[in-house]
Amino acid sequence: MNDRILLGAGAKQIHLDGRYANRHGLVAGATGTGKTVTLLVMAEGFSRMGVPVFMADAKGDVAGLAAAGTPHPKIDERIEKIGIEDYRQEPNPVVFWDLWGKRGHPVRTTITEIGPTLLARMLELNDTQEGVLNVVFRVADESGLLLLDMKDLRSLLNHVAEHRQEISAKYGLVNTASIGAIQRRLLALENDGAEHFFGEPALALEDLMRTDLSGRGVINILSAEELILKPRLYSTFLLWLLSELFEQLPEVGDPDKPKLVFFFDEAHLLFDDCPPALRQRVEQVVRLIRSKGVGVYFCSQNPDDVPNEVLGQLGNRVQHALRAYTPRDQKAVRTAAETFVPNPAIDVVETITTLGTGEALVSMLGEKGVPQPVDRALISPPRCRMGVLSEEERSQVRGRSPVGGKYDTVLDRDSAHEMLARQAEQAAIAAEQARAAEAEAEAAEKAREAEQRSGGRRSNRQSAGEAFLKSTLRSVGSSLGRALTRGLLGSLMRGR
Repeated sequence: MNDRILLGAGAKQIHLDGRYANRHGLVAGATGTGKTVTLLVMAEGFSRMGVPVFMADAKGDVAGLAAAGTPHPKIDERIEKIGIEDYRQEPNPVVFWDLWGKRGHPVRTTITEIGPTLLARMLELNDTQEGVLNVVFRVADESGLLLLDMKDLRSLLNHVAEHRQEISAKYGLVNTASIGAIQRRLLALENDGAEHFFGEPALALEDLMRTDLSGRGVINILSAEELILKPRLYSTFLLWLLSELFEQLPEVGDPDKPKLVFFFDEAHLLFDDCPPALRQRVEQVVRLIRSKGVGVYFCSQNPDDVPNEVLGQLGNRVQHALRAYTPRDQKAVRTAAETFVPNPAIDVVETITTLGTGEALVSMLGEKGVPQPVDRALISPPRCRMGVLSEEERSQVRGRSPVGGKYDTVLDRDSAHEMLARQAEQAAIAAEQARAAEAEAEAAEKAREAEQRSGGRRSNRQSAGEAFLKSTLRSVGSSLGRALTRGLLGSLMRGR
């Protein structure tokens, strides 16, 4: 496998050295100047090097990496000018992904994995609402509730609302207004189709770091034609993926070639309205992730779309033409010129505005990671198709994918929604049993009282009967006594 990528040629051929590919880079230029072609050349170059790639396809033309290119006289002319010796048109090993699962395998993660900070950015929450969301995540952790999908989060928000008094006493004020605002933002996110993004099976990073049987790195292409229209969701997803790589991959130092190369297209979407804390997080990840063997390449129209703190970490630069029609454009040209190591033979400010399509100012890291002087270069032609795939071709690529069976079927295991539903059901049953027991106890008490009242009346009736019997016996006894007396006296009197 090659350990360098031939990007093009100016005064001499210009290569991107695999040893310094994890030092990150920038591809910039106005629309229509050839940025996409540069991305294709870099992606298939890394693939031939045996390095897996992840990139977004915002317009659908990056998908052409999966098909071989077709001969053309202009391509032949450029091959000859650059001096490419081993050029052949060929497809690349590609796996398609899609957050909605329409044009590729579904990409999912869990609510827990994305965390409250990125979720708050995705929902565009204010500080108070983000604080409530942090409390919700804490309650989930301490209660052992799994937050996997949107219905889990909704159920937990309802649970927190119902028990807000005791939760507020423990964690700080949780008000119903903030919970209601979060619920409404979740509804808006669901309307954008983001519910498909949260769930299982969650994306496993090792499935983005595959090579094919020939040792070529697999190029993972995220279908972003629809996603790019939802900037918060797009940028948050890519930032989450970058953060996951940073957190999960082990330290490898400075390898001979990267373990993965990550292309962040439309980079300005990441930094637009980015809170300071999140921007600091991005800077930290970009600065440190190279030691994990991951190279990050930002692609945008202007270099000033990327903050200086991040721009300073990008050692490999490809600058396509910029148009200086407005004061902002002129400032961008000066900014771009200042980022290059000067070359006495090139007026960078003037050259940036006069570059043709397929030309660029290029500065790569050389020996010992030192930036090389900028050079004006013709960019190499890609070996793949420079255009879109048909739906049939895309389906064929997807059908050959080694990961389709793992991600195409949704899993829905027990999590917060089911657990809270069972708790509510058990609480309802316990409450019903308590009400039944209370009613039974009340009925028993009434029965005892009735029995006591009934027992008193029977006692009085027995006493009256006994009195009557005694009276009767006394009457009978008296009559009998009188009769006996009369009989005895009569006998005595007759004896005289």
